[in-house]
Amino acid sequence: MPVAIEINDLRKTYKGALVPALDGLSLSVKKNQIVGLLGPNGAGKTTSINVLCGLVLPDTGTAAIHGKDCIRSTFFIKKILGVVPQQIALFSNLTAWENFYYIGRLYGIKDNKIKERSGYLLERLGLEKHADKRVGRYSGGMKRRANIIASLLHQPEVVILDEPTAGVDVQSRAMILDFLQEYRQQDKTILYTSHLLEEAEQLCDEVVIIDEGKFIVSGSPKTLIEETPECRRLEDVFLHYTGHSVRD
Repeated sequence: MPVAIEINDLRKTYKGALVPALDGLSLSVKKNQIVGLLGPNGAGKTTSINVLCGLVLPDTGTAAIHGKDCIRSTFFIKKILGVVPQQIALFSNLTAWENFYYIGRLYGIKDNKIKERSGYLLERLGLEKHADKRVGRYSGGMKRRANIIASLLHQPEVVILDEPTAGVDVQSRAMILDFLQEYRQQDKTILYTSHLLEEAEQLCDEVVIIDEGKFIVSGSPKTLIEETPECRRLEDVFLHYTGHSVRD
């Protein structure tokens, strides 16, 4: 199967840090799959995402999306990559419509296409009745769903989601996860991070576990559970490889 994301021997140590954030990390994500990037706090997930987005320059190593270097081909990467950050990246004093028109124009999308695309996503994610409300008045789950819409206006081929269901109610979580499955079926690729391992077990085609900036293991949740001794859940596999020590 063709590869959507390829990371090779990434190394990154931040100024003043005692240990590297990435220590020779290598991994790949196949096209048209939902892949979970899992790891404890400080494992290197955020730095890996920032490198893929062209926001952090690695000390050594390479990262590519659809064969294009993430540092040298930023214009191409921005056209095919959508990023849903853990923080809400919307203007709270603007309505959803106002946010989407502003963001869509940054992507160079014409207003009629912004309206068409936003309208579909607002309806699909249950926000069509709230599109004229200021985002600051939204509930946590509504903000999460609007955050996803903003990142998909340009119909990216690859989507990176950082904790997309953190702190949301059961109904919002179900809607988000159903939508991600639907989006993947449009020949899209999704890289997803979460600390909710039961959710990752249900959602992901494959998971990649990293720790201390290094690749640990990868595979389908079912295969990892079957092949790891005394493990019945993905959470058991995660603890088997990363230990029980609390990470701060």
